[in-house]
Amino acid sequence: MPDSGAANVAAETAPPLAARGAGNGRTLPATVAGQLRERIIQGEFPPGTRLNERTLCDLLGVSRTPLREAFRVLAAEGLVQIEPNRGAQVVALSEANIREAFEVIGGLEAMSCRLACERATDTEIAEIRALTYEMMASHARHDLPTYFQTNRAIHERISLAAHNSLLKQLYDAQNARIQNLRFVSNENRQKWDLAMREHIEMAEALDARDADRLAGIMRQHLQRKCEAALKTLGQAPAAVADSG
Repeated sequence: MPDSGAANVAAETAPPLAARGAGNGRTLPATVAGQLRERIIQGEFPPGTRLNERTLCDLLGVSRTPLREAFRVLAAEGLVQIEPNRGAQVVALSEANIREAFEVIGGLEAMSCRLACERATDTEIAEIRALTYEMMASHARHDLPTYFQTNRAIHERISLAAHNSLLKQLYDAQNARIQNLRFVSNENRQKWDLAMREHIEMAEALDARDADRLAGIMRQHLQRKCEAALKTLGQAPAAVADSG
């Protein structure tokens, strides 16, 4: 869980964004929002974390104006809430919020699975199968961070393989809100093993273009993630990005 010490260490190692924002085709606020979004997704700033402007300006190497604009971007995505005179805070979802969010994302991903079985190219299926092999290797090494990244990539590729831009847009918007909750069960080895088996079965179903099987596995997979997320609700106190 992040604290002022962790934020200070990150500030020493994180490259400034001001120079990068101008040359990569993105505005600086969009770049800052992307950095904060990733930190929220990865759990560096858990639900309930107050986002201290001074600390984050030092951490990201930007002024308060682009940071505040980035907060507004994330607020529109449902990741951050901005309170008058209190600043920005990472949204903390209630039990009802979590259940509803996983119901929606489960439906969206099941639809993506069905469309991917119909529309995915052989190359796209081969890429997802290759990523599954990479995930199996990370699982065997007990390398959770790499497994986490590859897992995200697989779900992303299935969404892309559906070849429906509106579905992808809806998926991205909903997934960002619960991304940091999706893989909490992997900290338990037994549940991690089960998740890995489910991903192997998903790859097999996609390879066979078995839409019913793939959609069913995905729904079950996400239901397990929902139950794991609910178990963590309220277990950790709210964090603050910095005490200053």
